Amino acid sequence: MLRALVVDDEQLARRGVVMRLAHIPGVEVVGECQNGEEAVAAIASLAPDLVFLDIQMPGLSGFDVVRRLQGDVMPEIVFVTAFDHYAVEAFEVNAIDYILKPVEESRLRAAVERTQSVLAARDAVADKARLLDLVLSLENPEAGGSKTAEAGDQPAGFLPIREQGEVRFVPFEVIAWVDAAGDYMCVHAEGETHIMRTTMKELVARLAPPQFLRIHRSTLVNRNFIASAQSLQSGEYSVSLHGGGQLKVSRGYREAIKEMMGKA
Repeated sequence: MLRALVVDDEQLARRGVVMRLAHIPGVEVVGECQNGEEAVAAIASLAPDLVFLDIQMPGLSGFDVVRRLQGDVMPEIVFVTAFDHYAVEAFEVNAIDYILKPVEESRLRAAVERTQSVLAARDAVADKARLLDLVLSLENPEAGGSKTAEAGDQPAGFLPIREQGEVRFVPFEVIAWVDAAGDYMCVHAEGETHIMRTTMKELVARLAPPQFLRIHRSTLVNRNFIASAQSLQSGEYSVSLHGGGQLKVSRGYREAIKEMMGKA
């Protein structure tokens, strides 16, 4: 069950959202707030998964509320407002949705389903990281997991990956794509998945641009493996790989794909 908080300075508006949410399975309203100060306190104490947040309120605005929140208590945010000109700013603060008043149940349902999908994906990444930690610890119990070789040990055009006590040098040209799972990177090459304990930032520094393209905060792809790129109805993109497989391009990295498509 998603735990939801409804924040709006108008009581009728809050009641309308709460009543409509009651008809949507998988969500429970754990509280209501009539201003931004109450919202900040309620988010800290109730730890909701999702907040339906008005923007224009006396005192703290909806944006002020988001700026006040600490990262460890940040819920998903759905802005609910009568004004459409805040949409760009709303998505700049990573809101999961933006709903215009008067609120329709179908829009609330879509926001709930989108939040459920995002949280499920986040849990899947966390589970994957825990599983990788267990596997790597079993392979190398003394080291407590797999470590990457030192950057100075890297020959040009090869990525050093320590596996089972040995360092394997994987050529850049055979690496199709890389995805992150917590503190680990999964390097997909020639039908195999190699696991590295490193960060995306460190890996980007090791792999030679422009051969590798960042298409998501947790995904790198070798542009030589991109068979095609597709524009989706949502305005986002996806890329298809030679040999099969599709990768999603997040909003923040779609310009590189658009540029590549324009040059094709």
